[in-house]
Amino acid sequence: MKKTILCIGAGYVGGPTMAVMADNCPDYKVIVVDMNEERINAWNSDELPIYEPGLDEVVKRARNRNLFFSTDIIAGIKEASIIFVSVNTPTKTFGAGAGKAADLQFWEKTARDIIEHSKHDKIVVEKSTLPVRTAEAMRRILQSNTKNLNFDIISNPEFMAEGTAVTDLQTPDRVLIGALETVSGQKAMQRIKDIYLHWVPEEKIKTTNLWSSELSKLVSNAMLAQRISSVNSISALCEKTDANILEVSAAMGMDSRIGAKFLRAGIGFGGSCFKKDILNLVYLCEFYGLPEVAAYWEQVVKINEYQATRFVSKILNNMFNSVASKKIAIFGFAFKADTGDTRESPAITVSKMLLEERATLAIHDPEALKNAKLDLADETGDISYHCDPYKAAKGAHAIVVLTDWKQFQGYDYERIFKSMEKPAFIFDGRNILDHKKLFKLGFNVFPLGQREYSHLTEIEK
Repeated sequence: MKKTILCIGAGYVGGPTMAVMADNCPDYKVIVVDMNEERINAWNSDELPIYEPGLDEVVKRARNRNLFFSTDIIAGIKEASIIFVSVNTPTKTFGAGAGKAADLQFWEKTARDIIEHSKHDKIVVEKSTLPVRTAEAMRRILQSNTKNLNFDIISNPEFMAEGTAVTDLQTPDRVLIGALETVSGQKAMQRIKDIYLHWVPEEKIKTTNLWSSELSKLVSNAMLAQRISSVNSISALCEKTDANILEVSAAMGMDSRIGAKFLRAGIGFGGSCFKKDILNLVYLCEFYGLPEVAAYWEQVVKINEYQATRFVSKILNNMFNSVASKKIAIFGFAFKADTGDTRESPAITVSKMLLEERATLAIHDPEALKNAKLDLADETGDISYHCDPYKAAKGAHAIVVLTDWKQFQGYDYERIFKSMEKPAFIFDGRNILDHKKLFKLGFNVFPLGQREYSHLTEIEK
């Protein structure tokens, strides 16, 4: 029983995390449960519910050996001595803190389910990203049980990035474990640490108090998002001054104090964490009476939204101020390469704005078409979805690159150009294509934060 681990929540965090844990800890039984029967069935099939490079192999090695996926949440709670909670914590859409604070109703319901069905002491591990001091509220709920059971709360936030989740889990930069500074809390922390020691070097396991661990996750995501918004704001300035954002970013990145990561200009960040966690941080700062700090972090989100809006304005301005009835081929809908996840993807915003301008959209993505259909299901307008990039681009007036998939670089753009309406445009929202080569083929090319290559400008001259 002491070596049975339960994870409540089989989403992007819970599924991969537990798969890697089971793969590296064959002496533990790992159970992943979820109310969504369709999702659990997919985890038990050959077509997993999420796409991550290398995840198939990890799951197949451990599944039905010591890794099990089930909808029987009650049985899992009864059996396990360690429970990881990885339920959804979306931004509230109602009441106090709406639009910023985290909605913790699923977390609280899970805590009450744990109380109801537990028959022995347990360690409850926060895996979802939660506001600082959430553990205090959860501990009060759990310790209010009338069964004389003890529940130790551990904060163990995830730091994996979608697209590299398996690698991030197998060889993490760090594993953060936070606990109360009590005898019981420290023992519980050691038990969680012992699990990770199966494959993570001890020097990469950082232990803290409970509150530092909770806050570290929010701040880590906020800092990464801030770098993206910062470089995106400079890309706008580069376009006005004829500077090149690639050169500016490279020069900055050579400074050891700054570093080169997360300095690529694009149409903005997406994913399930960055925006949600920053707004959560904003709410916490407001709650604790720090309005100036709140305003600073809220600006990170505003710049992100501005970048997508600015990109659409670039499309309109260069396509004679109208895309009405024009076919626009959208290359990439996932919020980043190597994932099918489209949550908070800038492609959603860009697509909706183009539809408002009455453009016809042909969407192509290697992994995200299913989610793209769901994201745009309520939109009116002419939308088609294509696995084949050449069909998406045929008859299009413009190609809009919104995801940094590497395969986009290898497409036959000479063939694509011949099939498009003229003048043909490419708007590279990720700066991944060879702009000079495309210009020579006949395209009018508009990157971000770099000079444009326009045959129309030459004609005007």
